[in-house]
Amino acid sequence: MTEYFTYLWSDYTLRTITLGTAVLGAICGMLGSFAVLRKESLLGDAISHAALPGIALAFIITGAKDSGVLLLGALVSGLIGTYWIRGITSKTHLKSDTALGLILSTFFGFGMLLLTFIQKQPNADQAGLDKYLFGQAATLVESDVRLLIIVTAISLFILLLFWKEFKIMLFDADYTKTIGFNTKFIDITVTFLIVLAIVLGLQTVGVVLMSAILLAPAAAARQWTNKLGVMIVLAGIFGALSGVFGTAISASQNNLPTGPVIVLVASAIVAFSLIFSPSRGLLLREIRFHKNRKDLELMKALQLMHDIAKTHEDISHPHAIRILNDFQGYTKSSLKKLEHRGWIEIEGSNWALTKKGFKTAAEMYNQQSEDD
Repeated sequence: MTEYFTYLWSDYTLRTITLGTAVLGAICGMLGSFAVLRKESLLGDAISHAALPGIALAFIITGAKDSGVLLLGALVSGLIGTYWIRGITSKTHLKSDTALGLILSTFFGFGMLLLTFIQKQPNADQAGLDKYLFGQAATLVESDVRLLIIVTAISLFILLLFWKEFKIMLFDADYTKTIGFNTKFIDITVTFLIVLAIVLGLQTVGVVLMSAILLAPAAAARQWTNKLGVMIVLAGIFGALSGVFGTAISASQNNLPTGPVIVLVASAIVAFSLIFSPSRGLLLREIRFHKNRKDLELMKALQLMHDIAKTHEDISHPHAIRILNDFQGYTKSSLKKLEHRGWIEIEGSNWALTKKGFKTAAEMYNQQSEDD
């Protein structure tokens, strides 16, 4: 890994591939945020699979393996697949997940059929078309990276230009219509940008894994924030880091394909975010759960002591600790915590409720009465 970053600045090929995967991860992460928030996570998978027959048909028509022509065919095929998905969901009683599954399997099956047909043709240029199934980042050249940068810049410009419209429609499509925005145009624009990002990533990550690089950075970013702008920025950063470190790991080891490694790095970022994010992380949630349970046990113990102490005119009247032994919420540690909070005082084997503890318990009883 150290050698990789050492050679990164001097090796043209390595620098080109790293820059390409970083830009691809960034644009996919940013646009994938819209797919995640619109609950269209399977859309990326469907579009990437729908692009395969377009690649095959472009090769059959032109007879040449020009990446620009092949990606144009993939773009047209992906847009057709997206249009069919929208048509099925709007004009039939089928739900979006069914439409996505149908388009995904149909287009992918047709694409595989065309690839099999191509492999049997006497054309030497057919070799290497299968790289679009699993990706091959080593084939990235400067023109591909330049195209990725241009598309990223255009996408960012469009996002900033229609930021208000995108944001409102994302969270309240009906309200967007009432204030006069063209929701159909906004929806088509977002979908087109997502399709474009997916198509550009096919050469690097491949049809099979493209949805992961689109969704994983956005899913990780969602764990860290509730703000759309911050989420998009974080998703772009996570996507870029996935591309850089995925390429580094792949280049530093023999026989490690770049696309799958990038996806694994992105998945690792998602796993880290799911566990350690401050607001939604599973670890901190579990810690909060145990803390709340301990606090509840303390409250129950304090209420019991309150019930015992209120039978005396003097609340500081001492009681033997053994009185609490039959109470399930009582433990020696909870007794120490109650004393630490200043709610009780302990002298030898006796305890006494303080004014602060009596007041706290009384307030809890009043709160319970109001809730009832």
